[in-house]
Amino acid sequence: MREEENVRLTRTGPGTPAGAWMRRYWQPVALSEELDGVRPLVAPKVLGQDLVLFRDGDGELGLVDRGCPHRGADLALGRLEDGGLRCCFHGWLFGRDGTCLDTPAEPAGGNLAARVRLGSYPVREINGVIWGYLGPGEPPQLPALDCFEAPAGHTFAWKGLLECNWLQALEVGIDPAHASYLHRFFQDEDPSESYGRQFRAASRGTDLPMTKILREYGRPDIDAVRTPYGIRITALRTLDGTDTEGRPMDGSRTHVRVTHQVFPHGFHIPLDADTAITQWHVPIDDASCYWYAQFTSVGGPVDRAEMRRQRVDAVTLPDYRPRFGRSNGYGYDPVEQLATTYTGLGTDINVHDQWAVEGQGAIQDRTREHLGRSDKAIVMYRRMLGEAITAVERGEDPPLVLPAERAAGLRGPVTLDGIGPTEGWAEHWTAVTAKQRAESGWAQAAGTDG
Repeated sequence: MREEENVRLTRTGPGTPAGAWMRRYWQPVALSEELDGVRPLVAPKVLGQDLVLFRDGDGELGLVDRGCPHRGADLALGRLEDGGLRCCFHGWLFGRDGTCLDTPAEPAGGNLAARVRLGSYPVREINGVIWGYLGPGEPPQLPALDCFEAPAGHTFAWKGLLECNWLQALEVGIDPAHASYLHRFFQDEDPSESYGRQFRAASRGTDLPMTKILREYGRPDIDAVRTPYGIRITALRTLDGTDTEGRPMDGSRTHVRVTHQVFPHGFHIPLDADTAITQWHVPIDDASCYWYAQFTSVGGPVDRAEMRRQRVDAVTLPDYRPRFGRSNGYGYDPVEQLATTYTGLGTDINVHDQWAVEGQGAIQDRTREHLGRSDKAIVMYRRMLGEAITAVERGEDPPLVLPAERAAGLRGPVTLDGIGPTEGWAEHWTAVTAKQRAESGWAQAAGTDG
């Protein structure tokens, strides 16, 4: 990749080509839980813009610029009172739509307030994630993906901070080959104790632990196909080793893992037989980002308390910064690396991914990389990204900026992690997952190429 192209794809601040493209979509700006407590206000930075997100006295959300339009004071420390957000410098009051409601230090009867407006943005809350639209015109319709359509009890939302550019953070999630190495465990745990933990359960249709499959089959056959929502990525591992009892396998069964890139900057992967993770990578600025994950079950309700318990001790609040990072060597343990994990970085795969993407530098230098066939989905996404940025520059709508009727037809998509017949695997798993969705009680049939 040429340096100018790397700059074009990675920089998303105001006035940049990729920034103009990314502002055409809804962006996660906070978790709902961040507004719990006595003062429901946070000050997120998104795409290089400093914002304030708050609930007013009626419980309604407002997303506004952080600087007061009077003399630029910081509204992150404003007072939530009188139906809006009041600046502590001179008492100016703003509603959630940016309207100036009061200028108390000014002469009574003046019309200054009517001439002043604080920048404000559309905002909505879906299943534990709060979204904002920072672009021009009316915001687009969100597609009818499972994570948006699921009943609230079937979802759990979480986030984490990464000190690197958004693009390299996304690319690790659309790379099926890395799991056999970066997330390799040398011992297999009891799959019945794996709830909420990725790569630790038994693969669907067998008692073979996913850890064993990843460890012993490190050369998956990877395919990537463009779809209306992004890319469908398939990794096949034909089983010709031994099962958990040491009995030989003859290649008649294949492990199939289907994941997806969801435009603009998300991926969709299986957690277990019932639950999938949809994860977005939202720039804070060009050198840092947040990942937002929505866990969605098409089976029974999720255990939100247990999922949060598993994750909260790994971060510091309120910024969701990982406890392990560059400053403490990501918790690296050379003794562990000899016999327990491939990396020596503990059992939390988020730390593995964090080390991999932060280690590439704040913004990866893609002029120095040497891509192989296992990088098929990454190459495809970069091309799609470049095409989408060019479309916006031409004044056209990028992918997934759709009218309501077309957005409603994009459902699913369906992930898979299972072992079944080598011959006819696609037909077999299409039937299995269609039956599961029909029995879920809420999940519609997947949309086109879902």
